[in-house]
Order: sequence, then structure tokens, then C-alpha cells
Amino acid sequence: MSSIICDVNLTRRHIAGLNANRAKNIIEWREKNGPFINREQLKKVKGLGPKSFQQCAGFVRINQDYIRTFCSQHTDSSGQSQETAMVTNEKLGKKKNKADATLIPNPLDQTCIHPESYDIAVRFLSFIGGTMCEIGKPEMQQKINVSLGKEGIEETAERLQTTVHTLQVIIDGLSQPKTFDIRTDFDKPDFKRSIVCLEDLQVGTVLTGKVENATLFGVFVDIGVGKAGLIPIRFITEAKLSKTKRRRSLGLGPGEKVEVKVLNVDIPRSRISLDLLRVL
Repeated sequence: MSSIICDVNLTRRHIAGLNANRAKNIIEWREKNGPFINREQLKKVKGLGPKSFQQCAGFVRINQDYIRTFCSQHTDSSGQSQETAMVTNEKLGKKKNKADATLIPNPLDQTCIHPESYDIAVRFLSFIGGTMCEIGKPEMQQKINVSLGKEGIEETAERLQTTVHTLQVIIDGLSQPKTFDIRTDFDKPDFKRSIVCLEDLQVGTVLTGKVENATLFGVFVDIGVGKAGLIPIRFITEAKLSKTKRRRSLGLGPGEKVEVKVLNVDIPRSRISLDLLRVL
């Protein structure tokens, strides 16, 4: 699958609010307009109404690192980069008009927190003295622990006028690393025990791995050496995919197991080039 910046495979039918047609529309919108900057842009997709958005938004993750890179490479008509024009993290809780809201990245979009709970999440951050840039970092967990140590989760939830369940989801979303994926322990690839770092790799070595992310130029695969390898998009051909994945844009998605061959290893630049052999 080409450049998908969400951490869920939108082509699958197991996401609440989505079906095959809506998933296809999401991909077509992305291919026509570029990557989604935030979850709010999902509302612009044909066939994805308020109810569907409400059901699926919490499962769709927007990769903030990818968005920052994308925004820094695209400048507006004034010559100012979109990243420079973004509001600061602390202002994300303030109201913005609809036009602006669809153009501004939101760090909460990379968490399991639902947009309906963003206001509570921002108030919780203010309560514990945390910031958006600390999401997923040890200091965030430390601030949460200190706060809940003084005032339990029940009391905190009451203070924020929310439920304990909602607050727990918010705490999980703010605490989990940005790369957290609940599917991590599902169907792990079998890494070769003799290959644990870049120096162990040799051209021609065949390995199994798991897709971490898919972009316009290729797919990044975890092969167990601490650095993801890249399968250039030109090597992801229909012949190597199953029949159900041969439709345009429905190739590879995060979490899928693949068998790859090492084409090149650039140790000084920590780059690994791979060829896709087959999808497992």
C-alpha cells in the first residue's frame, strides 16, 4: 500500500465506521490531496459522515514525525513553511475556525484518545503540568504518576468532569510511546538470532520482517536489527502480492509479515535497502 500515514491499515474492514468503500475513498482522497494532516480532514472524505467519523476516528493515527517532515518540505505562497505557521502545542486546546483546523497538525492525533475527549485531555495536561511535546516520553509518565499519587484517578476524573474510563484512555494515550501499537505482540516475525545489527547483514541475505510504515516512495520493514529497512516502491509489484492485495493502493500495510532480501547496506548512513520476495 502506498503512502498511508495512519497506524491502522485502512483497507481492512475491521474498523468501526469503515467498510471497503469508505476505506477506498480515504485512500483516493489521500492520493489526490496528499497525506492527511490531522483527523479532522477525514470529514472531507466522500461517504464518511459524522457517525462514521465518530466511530473510526480513535483508531486512525496520524504519524506526527511524517507530518512534520512533510510540512517542512512544503511552503505556502508567502514562502513560510507550514510547520513554521503551525500554532504552538499549548494553543492546540483553544478554539480555531474550521478552515484553520483542517490545516494544523495535532499531536493527540497519534494517540488512542478520541477527538471527542481532546478538550478533557488538554485540561488534564494543564492539571499535571504537562505539554503536548512530552506525549509518550518518560517525563509525561512521571508527571502523571506524581499527580495521581497526590489525587487518585477517581478524584481527578471528578475534577475534570469525566468518567474514570475516559480518563484512563487519556492517560494511556499520553503515556504510550509514539510508536506504540497494540498489535506489536500479534504474530511476530521470526528474526534470525545470528543477525542483530547492521554489521551482521550481507547483500543477498533473506529475512522475515514486519511492515512498520508505508510511504509514497516505499515501505519500511522491521527486520530485527534496530533499524528499519526500506523496500522501494518499484519492488512492490503485483506479482509479489496476493490476489486480494493487487488492487491499486492496497498493497502493504503496517503489521503485515513479509519475506525480504537485502539489496544494500550503508552502515555509515544506517540505511538498508530491501527487495520484497513475498507477503507471508
